[in-house]
Amino acid sequence: MKMIGVCAIALFAAPIFAQQTPKSAIERMQEPGPEAIALAKRAGLWDVTITFRPSPDIKPIVFDGLIAERKMIGLFLEETLRPGPGSTVPDFRRISYLTYSRVEGRWQYVSLDTRFPAGLMPAYSPDKGTDGKITFQFESLAFAGFGQEVEGWMLRSNYVILPHSDDAEVAQQYWTRADGSERQWLAVEYRYNRHR
Repeated sequence: MKMIGVCAIALFAAPIFAQQTPKSAIERMQEPGPEAIALAKRAGLWDVTITFRPSPDIKPIVFDGLIAERKMIGLFLEETLRPGPGSTVPDFRRISYLTYSRVEGRWQYVSLDTRFPAGLMPAYSPDKGTDGKITFQFESLAFAGFGQEVEGWMLRSNYVILPHSDDAEVAQQYWTRADGSERQWLAVEYRYNRHR
């Protein structure tokens, strides 16, 4: 009888002892913080217009009728950008992942784009950003160029997500060509509006 009593106490006490065990660092860092909660609000379908200026001296090219599908995968916001129904833009996919690293205390971003032979394009922010503005710096990459021959010129670029609402967002990418001019220009602008 005494043994049954001891077993019953152990069964009821086990959940209490389990609750008192502190979570590991990995468990704590895997819990959604305020940044991940904010990212989740950006999930859904978005209408997108891209304005592209491959060099600072030419008229920009506008790509309209694009759709971005966003969803959360764990703590990552996955975005797949593609032409929408009826778009005249040739088929492509631009896939990106955005997350806030609570361990590093900064945002992380990576994208790939089937339109360009640029490979994976990782970028990092130096901090959490201020007032809803986040600036990422991409790793330098060699750009093939737009002519017949592979030019392989080096390009530095950043990616800036501007303060936004739940239904509209603007992101800008500034390029600096590694040619000694130090000239920076707004090369790509993404305008998002929540799909209705």
